[in-house]
Amino acid sequence: MLRYRYLIFAVLALAYFFVYFHRLSLSVVADDLARDFDVGAGVLGSLGSIYFYCYALMQLPAGLLSDSIGPRKTVSSFLVVAAAGSVLFGLAQGITAAFAGRVLVGFGVSMVFIPTMKILSQWFRKQEFAFMAGMLNAVGGIGALGATWLLSAMAAGFGWRVSFQLIGVLTAAIAVLVWLLVRNRPADKGWPSIAVVDGGTGRDDPPDGDITLWAGVRQVLSNRHFWPLALWFFFDAGVFFGFGALWGGPFLMHVYGMTQSEAGFILSMIAWAMIVVSPLMGFLSDRVLKSRRKPMVFCGLLMVAQFALLALYPAGFSRTALLFFFFLFSIAASCIVSIGFTMAKELFPLEIAGTAVGTVNLFPFLGGAIYQPLLGKVLDAWPRSAAGGYAVEAYGMLILVLLGTSLLALVCTFFIKETFPAD
Repeated sequence: MLRYRYLIFAVLALAYFFVYFHRLSLSVVADDLARDFDVGAGVLGSLGSIYFYCYALMQLPAGLLSDSIGPRKTVSSFLVVAAAGSVLFGLAQGITAAFAGRVLVGFGVSMVFIPTMKILSQWFRKQEFAFMAGMLNAVGGIGALGATWLLSAMAAGFGWRVSFQLIGVLTAAIAVLVWLLVRNRPADKGWPSIAVVDGGTGRDDPPDGDITLWAGVRQVLSNRHFWPLALWFFFDAGVFFGFGALWGGPFLMHVYGMTQSEAGFILSMIAWAMIVVSPLMGFLSDRVLKSRRKPMVFCGLLMVAQFALLALYPAGFSRTALLFFFFLFSIAASCIVSIGFTMAKELFPLEIAGTAVGTVNLFPFLGGAIYQPLLGKVLDAWPRSAAGGYAVEAYGMLILVLLGTSLLALVCTFFIKETFPAD
């Protein structure tokens, strides 16, 4: 059992790889989509945001389905939906079909994270859980790397359409692996629980009690400490998904004259930071700063400083400076979210911790859903060049919006309650 659980983690991590791949995949192919579908930045922003609306909509049902039909069935069945959506997106001849494909992708991959958390809680000890969650976030970084560097190379070699069709086939293959190899709990393989293995008599978590889903949601939403954290997630994710997941690629290609592959390489720094730094965030919070709030304030200050500098010199960065910019941007806007989810869990009793995480997880995806088309409309207020790009002035206004949003996220960190456990 102690060995088999790592096979389960590996299969679920593969599924989570494609969650992040799909989430960030439009950035490096944005120009191709605009050209092939003959649409402007506003429509392209809406195409990107539809994923986030679908993802946000399904966060509470994800927990409910995991509890009713089980996380294994939930993940495997919805990955098939995501696979179909990716193939449809690659085959789309018009923008309507492309939207339909992204809707299916958004619904499909939305059912991976919360069911995976439930499965890991059954197979790993409490003191192992935070590390495994950090490793899962690092795998998300590998998925982000695939969505930037790997997808840009695939699109250059095969075209974006074939690339998304291949991704759909691979997603379907992972759905089969989940069905064949993953089990919800050790008992499904005839093994004792992890608590019994450690010498106990049952699970080492307290029982869930009689709190219903909606009673738990009401308890979360009525807590005044929840809202500064939720708003921080909204603004932080608006910046990260708006710039890192969509408009960062066109910014590099239009302002700095980069090719698709060059822009993908620069954007891959987002993924490398997630891979390298995400597992260290918990150690920094637990062992060095002994605080949840301090790293969030620091990352908020870092993000404000970055966009203030970019607003002053939007076209003045060297290639090396851009590499550092996107690496630090990922630390400030993405790696820090593991601390945010830890705070959401620690704000509430353990019996509604899953509900708390699922509820707060609505807000980052609402941020992405709103900011991607919003930033597209900002760009559309400026004329496009003959080649279809936007001028430095257009991106300067976009950066000012991101700077203002970063300031709002920073303000939220000063109102977030410290949840680091007392000695």
